[in-house]
Amino acid sequence: MPGEAPSLSTLLQKTSIDDHEEILRACNASLKQSKKDIGTLHAKAVALLKLERYEDALHVLEDGGEALQNEARLERAYTLYRTGQLTDAREVAKGINDDRGARHLEAQALYRSEDFEQSASVYRELTRTHTPIDNDESDLRINGSAADAQLEWNRQGHLVQKKKPGREDLETFELAYNAACASIARGELAQGEVLLTRSKGSLIRHCRAFLSNNRIVDLCEALDDLTETEKVAELLPIRVQLLYVLIRLGKSEAAGKLASQISPQAITDASTQQIAQHNTVSASIEIQNPYLSHRLLNTTAPVSETDRFFTHQSNRIRENKLVLDLLVFKYAGVIKSTAKTISESPSPTISSHLNGLSVLNAAAHAQCQLGKIGIKHMLPLLEKRPLDVGLAMVVIQLYTLTNNHGSAATVLESLLKHLEASTSPNDQDVRFAPGLVATVVSLYTLQGRKKQIKTELARAATYWRHKSKPPKSLLEAAGLALLESNKPDDQASAREVLTILHEGDPSSKIATAGYVAAHAFSSTSVAQEAQGLTPTSRLIAGIDVSALEAGVFQPKSGADAAQAASRKRALDEKPKPMKKRLRKSRLPKDYDPNKTPDPERWLPLRERSSYRPKGRKGRQKAAALTQGGVEKGGDATTGSSGKGGEGVIKAAAGGGGPKAKNKKKSKK
Repeated sequence: MPGEAPSLSTLLQKTSIDDHEEILRACNASLKQSKKDIGTLHAKAVALLKLERYEDALHVLEDGGEALQNEARLERAYTLYRTGQLTDAREVAKGINDDRGARHLEAQALYRSEDFEQSASVYRELTRTHTPIDNDESDLRINGSAADAQLEWNRQGHLVQKKKPGREDLETFELAYNAACASIARGELAQGEVLLTRSKGSLIRHCRAFLSNNRIVDLCEALDDLTETEKVAELLPIRVQLLYVLIRLGKSEAAGKLASQISPQAITDASTQQIAQHNTVSASIEIQNPYLSHRLLNTTAPVSETDRFFTHQSNRIRENKLVLDLLVFKYAGVIKSTAKTISESPSPTISSHLNGLSVLNAAAHAQCQLGKIGIKHMLPLLEKRPLDVGLAMVVIQLYTLTNNHGSAATVLESLLKHLEASTSPNDQDVRFAPGLVATVVSLYTLQGRKKQIKTELARAATYWRHKSKPPKSLLEAAGLALLESNKPDDQASAREVLTILHEGDPSSKIATAGYVAAHAFSSTSVAQEAQGLTPTSRLIAGIDVSALEAGVFQPKSGADAAQAASRKRALDEKPKPMKKRLRKSRLPKDYDPNKTPDPERWLPLRERSSYRPKGRKGRQKAAALTQGGVEKGGDATTGSSGKGGEGVIKAAAGGGGPKAKNKKKSKK
């Protein structure tokens, strides 16, 4: 009896067919005879993965049943990853034991899920168990550095073990690019610019030299295993990131020149294309036509689920679009969009994105007005949203710009009181957030309120020193400020805070110096801790003590002492009355000292004896000016007329009762 015919999967294992379309056709032909052949289905799924037909591959694996899924667990995890089902991909890969490929896939799924802490942990574990036969050292270094860069972008830099890039990080353009991204996230823009330029320079001495004769190495263009199209595709993200750095550094001319060399429409990757579009629009020194920029940013191709932005990228893109909406006067749309997000998000919060949306919402309500007009529109909003940190910060900033530090401090203190009244632990974390405490200290410093500064720092230190992950910078500032106080309670708090810092990071010179200073008068054992600090002789090596004493502590000369004494006496003496300044007399141009001045020169013209009114009406008016005058011919003493009649007293002009109103003059 002849033996059974070998299966298709067995035959494919013995052949070297590189045409995956041919393999797919063979699998389809074989499946017509046996639809449930696990090996053939497995081979078909692999061929579809090679052809980047991930949806079809997932369909084959899901329809193959549990037996096929158990047989092709790694292929199924990879297919789920490529189709955007990251949670399922991570769970499937995690269930595969003793497989470094599965661990790589798990770390990558964690990375795309933005669980960067766990992703970096998996890469560190793979690096620790690496052996020469694994042949994945380069991938581990590149992917691990990418996870560290994302931790920096997401404000988790304290989890990154390696801050400063080493020589080995500059050997390939991927490592240099990731190191540049980490530097940019930390705010080290100058170093990021150097590393990005390093990533796209020219190859010198087998890509191992960093700088040689002031020429920068181009690691990407030197790769012989990349085609010209692939080199251009690899260079585009580097140039786009470099453009961002130049904008942040304020190098407008260089940024504009680089932006002219980037064509976003030529980029095939949708996410990179949108980022390039935003950076090129931002690179313009002045937005001449915001409507055109608005149109450019809103006509880019949509991003697929498998190529979606990270959260920090999508947040910045949304903020850019909202800013352009404000520039084209779409205030109602900005208010509606931001108000919805703000109402659906927890408040208060220290999220930079949510607080940024609050700022844009306030700007839309004020229609981008600054000063008192802007404050007038924002204060009613602050009454409705008293726990909105972003809104409070923009009001404080506007008050500060108008030099009204008192009102700014009042607004901030009101926010702090509302936060203190809350019983939520999250609200208390916001109340003592390092940025908020720094704002309080800055305002109090402008007002010279030193006592309140120490009180605020002491309260913040008391709150954070009992937490598992206290902010190091805040505790350092609080400990050093309390160390300057003469109060025993403040000194005790300073010792406790600085002790926590020193025990947490013995290599920190600031914490060690503060620890030694805090315990110098209470314990002699701290002298050993001071040995790791810079010696005092080295610190004062460049200081001339004799010249310093001669210049600062020299006795005052006689003139200086007399001037100082006069200033002191002036405080005790009574203030002398100010001398009146006599004005210089001014004489008319035609003044003649030989002539006697007219004694009536101070009287009004019509009251002088020489005044003669003009015309008949003027003379009649002058005669009637004296109120209570006696009728012509009458006796001034008795008031009787010359004919013996009764004395008639004339009323003054314009007098009379109500009957005299509207009385017409009779004709004679």
